[in-house]
Amino acid sequence: MQIEHALIEHGAPTLAGLKTANLFPVKTEGEDAIRSLRRVNRILNGKGMRAIPLKREKDGILLYLFRPERLQKDLRQPEAACILKEMGYPGSRMDQCILCLIRHLKEDDSFPHEIGLFLGYPPSDVKSFMASSREGVKCTGCWKAYSNQEEAERTFEKYRKCTCVYRRKMKSGRSLESLAVNTDRQKNSGL
Repeated sequence: MQIEHALIEHGAPTLAGLKTANLFPVKTEGEDAIRSLRRVNRILNGKGMRAIPLKREKDGILLYLFRPERLQKDLRQPEAACILKEMGYPGSRMDQCILCLIRHLKEDDSFPHEIGLFLGYPPSDVKSFMASSREGVKCTGCWKAYSNQEEAERTFEKYRKCTCVYRRKMKSGRSLESLAVNTDRQKNSGL
């Protein structure tokens, strides 16, 4: 149940189909994390999402909730693919990139800044952050925006409102299954 609560609390924009991915720590004390993740993924897979642990920590996991189709598209953007190549990623195949990211999280002392590409952040902002995390920042929300301030602020507000709505719905008894939006409905229904 802790994983489901964390997914709604920290992953609402991805659950709603507004965002490519979210990344957040989940305490798993007293919970069989593997069994919980399998149960959750049975729900999410049918809605075009996955949840995987990117890193294990002593009292929990770093959970990555993502929409594979969107992530693949994001990673294939020319600027994103260039950044990944510079950082030693093996091309832009999503599965290989995720495995490389997991390795970076495990082996590197610092947090890999290219992770923003895996969260749907604009590649130009990820590149600017990697060059200098402090210089040129126009606004801060889910990420530091260096380019399109107005668009970033609208996006931050949309994510904030979505999270508030999902919290209310969760408190009123709505299930993860009812809150996870299948953005592939048109494809699946033949429309």
